[in-house]
Amino acid sequence: MNKLVRHHLVLRNMLCDCCLKVIGLLAEKYDFAVIKSRLGEITIEFEPDKIRLEKITEILTEHGFEIIENKETHLVEDIKRVVIELVHHSTYNAMVRNSDFIVGKFNLSYQHLSTVFSRHEGITLEKYIIIQRIEKVKELIQLEELTLSEIAYMMGYSSVQYLSTQFKNITGYSVTEYKALPEKERKGAG
Repeated sequence: MNKLVRHHLVLRNMLCDCCLKVIGLLAEKYDFAVIKSRLGEITIEFEPDKIRLEKITEILTEHGFEIIENKETHLVEDIKRVVIELVHHSTYNAMVRNSDFIVGKFNLSYQHLSTVFSRHEGITLEKYIIIQRIEKVKELIQLEELTLSEIAYMMGYSSVQYLSTQFKNITGYSVTEYKALPEKERKGAG
């Protein structure tokens, strides 16, 4: 039996559970195993005689996953994961300020996190959070299970008017116009 090599990779654009599934399918197809995975990171194991690390990174890159080696870029991806966790994968708690939640996940000041994020992404961290909140609002609108008042409350908006204003600023549509669209636009978390 050949010697197995284990390698840890940090990936950009790996921000949802579907990404984990895609990487699992790639692993099956190309003779490497995913030993451990979480959004943005995987630990792989492979036999160098069957496939080389360079080929694995090439395959991942071809499927939209960029290997991150820069420390600040890694931090930005971690920040994105935390924001997505806050907005999309947990019960959004309007009583906890976004900045407090994010700072609680890192041992760094919000100012530092925000500065690094803005430098690498070209938008402020606060704007990124707003965009993610609006994406979640779009999802909730499409489900048609809650009223706009309930969505506003759930997502931490002080009023339906404030939500509606922010929705229009980000999407270019009023909530009513968005609901009337035959094909509702949504962007993936990222």
